[in-house]
Amino acid sequence: MKNIFLLLSFFCIIPIISGQELVKPPKPFGPLPTQKQIEWHEMESYAFIHFSLNTFTNKEWGYGDESPQLFNPTALDVRQWARVAKEAGMKGIIVVAKHHDGFCLWPSAYTERSVKNSPWKNGKGDVIKELAAACKEYNLKLGLYLSPWDRNNSEYGKPAYVTYFRNQLKELLTNYGDIFEMWFDGANGGDGYYGGANETRKINTLEYYNWEETYKFIYTIAPKTLVWGVGPSEARWIGNEEGRANQTNWSLLRQKDELAGKVHYSEFMSGHEDGERWVPGEADVSIRPGWFYHAVEDDKVRSLDELVDIYYESIGRNANLILNLPVDRRGLVHENDEARLKELVATIKADFKTEVLAGSKVSADNVRGNNVQFTAQNVIDGDKNNYWATDDNVKTASIIFEFNQPTPVNRILLQEYIKLGQRVKAFTVEAKVDGQWKTIAAETTIGYKRILRTNRVMTSALRVTITDSKASIVISNIQAFNAPTFVRAPEVKRDKNGEVTIKSEAGNSIYYTVDGSDPSVKSILYKEPFRYNKAVEIKAIALNAKENISSAIKRAKYGVSKEKWKIVSISNGDLKTVNRVIDGNPNTDWSFGSDTVKLPQEIIVDMGTLLKINGFTYVPQQVGNTLNLIANYEFYTSTNAIKWTKQSQGEFSNIKNNPIEQLKIFAEVKARYLRFVAKSAVEKGQTVSIGEINVIEGH
Repeated sequence: MKNIFLLLSFFCIIPIISGQELVKPPKPFGPLPTQKQIEWHEMESYAFIHFSLNTFTNKEWGYGDESPQLFNPTALDVRQWARVAKEAGMKGIIVVAKHHDGFCLWPSAYTERSVKNSPWKNGKGDVIKELAAACKEYNLKLGLYLSPWDRNNSEYGKPAYVTYFRNQLKELLTNYGDIFEMWFDGANGGDGYYGGANETRKINTLEYYNWEETYKFIYTIAPKTLVWGVGPSEARWIGNEEGRANQTNWSLLRQKDELAGKVHYSEFMSGHEDGERWVPGEADVSIRPGWFYHAVEDDKVRSLDELVDIYYESIGRNANLILNLPVDRRGLVHENDEARLKELVATIKADFKTEVLAGSKVSADNVRGNNVQFTAQNVIDGDKNNYWATDDNVKTASIIFEFNQPTPVNRILLQEYIKLGQRVKAFTVEAKVDGQWKTIAAETTIGYKRILRTNRVMTSALRVTITDSKASIVISNIQAFNAPTFVRAPEVKRDKNGEVTIKSEAGNSIYYTVDGSDPSVKSILYKEPFRYNKAVEIKAIALNAKENISSAIKRAKYGVSKEKWKIVSISNGDLKTVNRVIDGNPNTDWSFGSDTVKLPQEIIVDMGTLLKINGFTYVPQQVGNTLNLIANYEFYTSTNAIKWTKQSQGEFSNIKNNPIEQLKIFAEVKARYLRFVAKSAVEKGQTVSIGEINVIEGH
């Protein structure tokens, strides 16, 4: 018995002798993510698929009166969607099951406005069912977008519609397996068909749908589903449709204030440091200007440079990225979009190919309880459940990585152990260069993941210092990389008179073509601005001669220059600045209308010659906080400025959230004069602005 007692005593004092007695982990601090939210964070990126009646009517928002007979893809292949998403490194697909016009991609039992009344598969098809199977095959998670607004339904705005809405939710959440995210758009209420009423219906978005009860309804049916959007959501919009979070980005939100209408959507880009609930940001953006497919945007796929920036300013700033792929009329992700995705994947893979901290010597100036359980070594061990932690009263600390020899570094990746909350408020990264510490980054929040792009440094050591934290520090992962040099594509501009200017980063050479061929070092070397006033597609590359690396190709397509264009008349506004509308520079704008001069207002342009045109574009104001956006318009053409023909009218859908160039197509006509009428403004304003008016030339 004595020997047993001595043996037990020996084992009990081993931890004390070794100095490694058990130390309690840090207490959770502040709002915490649920397990569902943690799994959502770990997805990082997934595809958005916009494909519906709008695809076939060339609209962004359908009015609600379009015939289901128009939905007739010729080669619909959801397995292709899944393959493209998988090859792009995405973890799931969220598909627009029903957009604002009310058309359903599944044969809903509650409406005739669905695929069951389309020619596709003789009305026997179900896009959601096919996509669910494809996602399972490719090991992707399935998410669904269901528009709360329905511009077709006659009951919208009345209590009966909420029942209809929930019935469709139940169909989607019970018939297609697990749904990882339910996506609710914030666009609610406005004009619509509404069963033939053709009127404007307004609702209180926060009250009409009774979101508290709707969410309970969802969780009862599908407890694994994360709900995004309006109401007491589990993830939030990032506040823009550019796919970019702010450098400071908390996963917290004052949701009580938001639900009371006290939070402006621009605050979503940063979240709230004092938020009472974990509501992380999701950055949404389309790979093209529009969300739905438009053939005229086939050459307007976002550049590689822009997509790389979006990656680093979404995933790299503690937000998930949902990248929209507008499926075309065939029912396929377009080859131009797929090609650009492959370029993006190759670039990101190359950036994170060479990790340099794994073999370094790691030390920290504070380790919780001086215990190996929370050692600095944990940040490079590859285990997401291990972390470096400091003592409770230590909110400022440094961790150092020492290399055996000078090592090139230009990317830093950091992750907090978010199961215990988001804590870090500020940090710096220093590199030891020639024996001296040099600050290469000074940033704020980290959260689930933060990635920094820095200038390349040859360093013998890196030091990360948490300079401010809400509580003790818990960091689960720090990595550093030596990414290849990335050469940005040059910027191409052409003014009203046809003068072309091409710019690149300092030290780069620029080569370009005007004959449609892809540029190379054998093409024309750009030396100074040149004039080219005919219709042309200019292609250009930038070359970093030092490393012999070239950029992606920049494509800039222009019609005949505007040197002959003149403003004939304006109904209101400043005559001295009105030429900004046709100066070829979208960053200069002109305003008309005022509090005393009400809309509608119009402008008439003389193109100076007879042209074949089949569309026009309106570029809204691009600079400033108040953009004075046009909501509804009319567009006329004439050959003599006497007899006018209305070619297009309607709304600039979604312009408030996505104030990009607005494109409208019509049947080809011959015209010399253009008459553009601003019928109404966003948010009932009376002043509107124009950055640029352009036409789409026919063939």
